[in-house]
Amino acid sequence: MVKRWLSKLNPAPLWHRVRSSWATGLSGRGYVKPILIVTSALLVVLIGLGIWWSKEPDSFDVVALAEARAEARGHEVVPGYTTVATLEHVMSTLLDKPGGYLQNDVMPPGLWLDNMPNWEMGVIIQSRDMARALRRDMSRSQSQSTEDPDLVIAEPQFHFDSSSWILPSAESEYRRGIRHLDSYLHRLNSTGNDRAQFHPRTDSLANWLGDVSTRLGSMSQRLSNSVGGRVYGVGEDQETVSETPWLEIDDIFYEARGSAWALVHLLKAVEHDFADVLSQRNATASLRQIIRELEATQRPLRSPMVLNGDGFGILANHSLVMANYLSRANAAIIDLRQLLQSN
Repeated sequence: MVKRWLSKLNPAPLWHRVRSSWATGLSGRGYVKPILIVTSALLVVLIGLGIWWSKEPDSFDVVALAEARAEARGHEVVPGYTTVATLEHVMSTLLDKPGGYLQNDVMPPGLWLDNMPNWEMGVIIQSRDMARALRRDMSRSQSQSTEDPDLVIAEPQFHFDSSSWILPSAESEYRRGIRHLDSYLHRLNSTGNDRAQFHPRTDSLANWLGDVSTRLGSMSQRLSNSVGGRVYGVGEDQETVSETPWLEIDDIFYEARGSAWALVHLLKAVEHDFADVLSQRNATASLRQIIRELEATQRPLRSPMVLNGDGFGILANHSLVMANYLSRANAAIIDLRQLLQSN
């Protein structure tokens, strides 16, 4: 009798009975199946959004863009108008494309993506360099002249931390820079004392191309490191092997692809605004060859992933193909700079 009473106080059998009844009730009420359906549907939606958001923006006609903007505002397409309008549109595309700006996302699916955020980084780097060139050289008649007040604000705004997501967010800082670019664009057509200046000189173009060349040279080396390579230091015995980690190969590839996308449009805008300078130096054909090499980097990727074949192996190496186009463009830029700076 006592043993029977004590057995009823044993918590283990009681817990097994409670757990069994809870599982039966949950299954009987049909809670498990709806939860699984909702979770699966949510996962499918997030994957679909991730694929859509990873689609790279299309290219656009920089001259048509500038003409349409000028017509809508009653402006004239004066020298510099196409370059500034292109830079403004490149940065706006970065923020307004499907999914918006993804590099600082803290929620899925943006949190899971890495190709598009690295593509965005490439665009940002080229936009920063152009904004600096506008402030430092193109908007000033000489080194002792005053900097443009709008570009003084716009240029550092584009250098804001690209991964900041709150207080303030990168998007809000970049949009402030775009607004000041737009103000500068408007003042290019002003007839008052606040009129903005743009000087399409040979030296200002050569200085910006020097920045572009440095970026392309670095990017080509990073892409080539996908298969590893020997790097020699200053001393004869200083030799290291540099190889890109496997998980970073696609990151560098898409950063290069975004950088080339931005450069194609900026170079086309420069071709329009610096047409007289390029014509005087017989350099128009050289610039168009650079653009053609960079346009080749925007061909569709026919593989679901960035392949990293070794040398002359069976599989392709997309990083080396990209590095080839960027190296050819960089070599042409070096020749173009020499042509511009020759007497």
